[in-house]
Amino acid sequence: MPASLATIDRDRLSALTDRERAAYRASFPASREAFAAAGTHLLGGVPMAWMRMWSGGFPLYYATASGARLTDIDGHEFIDFCLGDTGAMAGHSPAAVQAALSRRYGELGGATTMLPTPDAAWVGAELTRRFGVTHWSFTLTATDANRWAIRLARQLTRRPKIAVFSYCYHGSVDETFIVATQDGPQPRAGNVGAPVDPRETTRVPEFNDPAALERELAHGDVAAVLMEPALTNIGIVLPEAGYLDAVRELTRKHGTLLINDETHTFSAGPGGCTAAWGLEPDMVTIGKSIAGGIPAGAYGLTSELAGRILADPAADIEDTGGVGGTLAGNALSVAAMRATLGEVLTDQAFDGMIAVATRFTAGVQSVLDSRRLPWTVAQLGARAEYRFCPEPLRTGGQSQAAADTGLDEYLHLYLINRGILITPFHNMALMCPATTDADADAHTAVFAAAVDELLG
Repeated sequence: MPASLATIDRDRLSALTDRERAAYRASFPASREAFAAAGTHLLGGVPMAWMRMWSGGFPLYYATASGARLTDIDGHEFIDFCLGDTGAMAGHSPAAVQAALSRRYGELGGATTMLPTPDAAWVGAELTRRFGVTHWSFTLTATDANRWAIRLARQLTRRPKIAVFSYCYHGSVDETFIVATQDGPQPRAGNVGAPVDPRETTRVPEFNDPAALERELAHGDVAAVLMEPALTNIGIVLPEAGYLDAVRELTRKHGTLLINDETHTFSAGPGGCTAAWGLEPDMVTIGKSIAGGIPAGAYGLTSELAGRILADPAADIEDTGGVGGTLAGNALSVAAMRATLGEVLTDQAFDGMIAVATRFTAGVQSVLDSRRLPWTVAQLGARAEYRFCPEPLRTGGQSQAAADTGLDEYLHLYLINRGILITPFHNMALMCPATTDADADAHTAVFAAAVDELLG
């Protein structure tokens, strides 16, 4: 009989996890001590709360990072498939970005002056080439890009609400912390200090359900659908055939703008899913990886929408309505964007990254097939993820229900203890231009060993 979630010995899983947890504590004493000391003055003991999410009870502290490798303060080297949860998709400290930052900050001088540099127009033209929409402005995060895109959409349509998909991810945008349930839309559990109940601002269908989207848009009050072309932060949930065409048709039918958030789905190719799948959004938002790890985000819109917002006498985007922030579009981050897009995350680089991800995915699938293990692995360009369910998941709700924190913890610890990092939130791996076939094969070998111990 094939192994399944029902036939995995949970006592064995617990014992193996205890062993791996003990090995983790023994292997990384300097990180353990640094974390204990940090609690005196850092909220939760870390500079940003997500850094607490690593399995093992404390995060690793890193000392150096380059390309697809990093070392911790105990001196261990890791193959890094986490890559800062996408922020380092260009690899750690790529040479072209180092040179651009050194020239801008050191040789030329200055990081932020409230004056533009010629680099910005180059970046805008390159983003247009990649994503199709023609007019761009910059932020420091994808969250801020989404916030500004939403405000533009409300101004342009004079409609109050937006629509997102259940268990979507768009950073910390207040309107997006909402899920669809059998009892109707509900605020997502755990949202801290919500300024307003998101049911007042947002409609929420499930992904891959055109009828549900049509019901929500039929109210006539939705300014924009904000979506990832594939869900990524609840596990990879890919669109079914024809679904994205239906989304575009329905948004046009109901006078609703369509915003593609390509922050994670940028892994699909040089122009994200928008280019790879021939999509036609009204706006595009992106962040994290486009500046080689330097904070940067961007939002773009069609020339028609750009003309309308600039001509709107009620839209004071230069002052009251300008939410980009004082540091947005600063010379340092713009120089980093130009170097990253022009010399690192190039079209050719994506070809190599996607090829390595395909090898990674095939390696995981070979383990599942040879052990007759009914789990799945999904790939989105340079990104891959395995889940503990027999069929690909269709919706965010299904993906949430399929989570298995016990198996997650075991596999994460097993990999870390053997020199491999994947994203701590899921079993997700990302390739950068420096990731090699040998790196993918190393993961396959360790993953196979972890599965074999689990199955006994």
